[in-house]
Amino acid sequence: MPTLNFKGKTFVQNHQLVVKYHQLVPKADLSLTDKVSLHDNLIIQGDNLKALKALLPIYAGKVKCIYIDPPYNTGNENWVYNDNVSSPMIKEWLGSVVDKEDMTRHDKWLCMMMPRLKLLRELLSEDGAIFISCDDNEQHNLRVLLDEIFSEFNFRNTLIIRRGVKSVQAQFKTIDRLNYGAEYVICYTKNSEFKFQHLKVELEEEKIGSWNNHWRGTDRPTMRYKLFDIKPETGQWRWSEERSLKAAENYKMMIKESGKKESDISQDEIDNWYLKHVEENDEELDLLRLSQNGKPEHYIASSDTKLVSSLWSDLKPNGNAQLRQIFEKKVFDTPKSVDLLKRIIRFICANDKNAIILDSFAGSGTTAHAVLELNKEDGGNRKFILVEQEDYASSITAERVRRVIKGVKAAKNENLKKGTGGTFSYFRLGDCIAMESILTQETLPSYVEFARYLFFTATGEQLDEKAINKKTGFIGESSHYQVYLFYKNDIEWLKQNALTLEQCCSLPKFEGKQRLVFAPAKYVDDYTLLERRIDFCQLPYEIYRLNR
Repeated sequence: MPTLNFKGKTFVQNHQLVVKYHQLVPKADLSLTDKVSLHDNLIIQGDNLKALKALLPIYAGKVKCIYIDPPYNTGNENWVYNDNVSSPMIKEWLGSVVDKEDMTRHDKWLCMMMPRLKLLRELLSEDGAIFISCDDNEQHNLRVLLDEIFSEFNFRNTLIIRRGVKSVQAQFKTIDRLNYGAEYVICYTKNSEFKFQHLKVELEEEKIGSWNNHWRGTDRPTMRYKLFDIKPETGQWRWSEERSLKAAENYKMMIKESGKKESDISQDEIDNWYLKHVEENDEELDLLRLSQNGKPEHYIASSDTKLVSSLWSDLKPNGNAQLRQIFEKKVFDTPKSVDLLKRIIRFICANDKNAIILDSFAGSGTTAHAVLELNKEDGGNRKFILVEQEDYASSITAERVRRVIKGVKAAKNENLKKGTGGTFSYFRLGDCIAMESILTQETLPSYVEFARYLFFTATGEQLDEKAINKKTGFIGESSHYQVYLFYKNDIEWLKQNALTLEQCCSLPKFEGKQRLVFAPAKYVDDYTLLERRIDFCQLPYEIYRLNR
């Protein structure tokens, strides 16, 4: 498989592994809920690389749909490379705006994307998919990078999205090539075995029934049989013999019930008969006839929907108008359309109304808006997670979600006027959980936050917070271990406390799973620990890491 080489790749390809876990600090005053929780809809303000790492202990392998809209790297976006990678070359990049004159702008963009995509893959469920908006500045590079991270066998398609006329006209003034008329959304799954549901959208006008040639050009001898006294020597019929003969009988039944000659029945009458049959019998049926020119034809029923291909040009690029209804003025450049996000979520979450949808380049908050509208429409309980590092995370991203939930009285859209209902919890990225310097930190992680981090680090599994018992120190049980934590977010307590013989004896009787016990120190000999099947893990100077 071809791979993509770029400046800095060797320094960033495993950078996500050394990014430290950070605390997620709740902000009740910015939230819209009675109880701030990491299991609520989430809006997180902070660097998205660190935020994605902080989400791993709770959401690894649980996100059904990821949509991101990273910088297109046009040279006009004023984005800055800020990942603190241990490399003199990359450190020279820090803080500099990436513009058109930057000869390393493609390298910087790829260095920025690679560790984030790797963390996003960890968060994605086995039956999940990731959708990434881009244009032709980085599409070619992004495809090869995604092949490397997600596997080329998991590439599903590139959706073609219509761009606004004004956007095309504006670009015509600044580029020396054909205008942009579209942008793209690249889709990959995590598992090559995962199958998408058929995606249908409503038609503006109902499509009437029609007849289609019952012939296929492929050559299968088993699909050649006598039909209406016709038996081909090559090629094949579209259906099996049993299905075709049944369909021909159904057509005869329709003619008989109509009381008319076949030549006198109009297409409207056929459509009405078919729809009535479906309504009365709660089942569809096949119809097959011999046309006037002597060719077998099967009936395609009237429909108010159509199957969608990868060409989504029917969607209007109306993100600006939708956002203006909420804020009554322009507050954000090039927001995505709610309709686009709703279609993407329907595409991957057709049968999952409890899906988790993540957007780590949240921008104006379109993804949350789409999730809330879908839940309102079908009674779903989908959950969104937004990450936005810019200062407008509260004033635009979260404020949009607040208004969508509560309703916008001046909006023309009735659904927006009424509001969707719902809640969200707002968090800011806090201090890192640095084990080697925990005694010198001003802000120590809470018991639950530290337990979540340790449990995930030690076992690779998510912690069930309901199982935590601070009195006994028990925080959870994994596939192989029972895990205990003796800790308080108090430096003096950490300096003065240790695992004692009494605490060891108070642990439940050994029943086959080794016990991992985290504590600041121990007053117990190694023989006692071995006898009681305890692996002691000292805090704050080491983390028990299992290479599994």
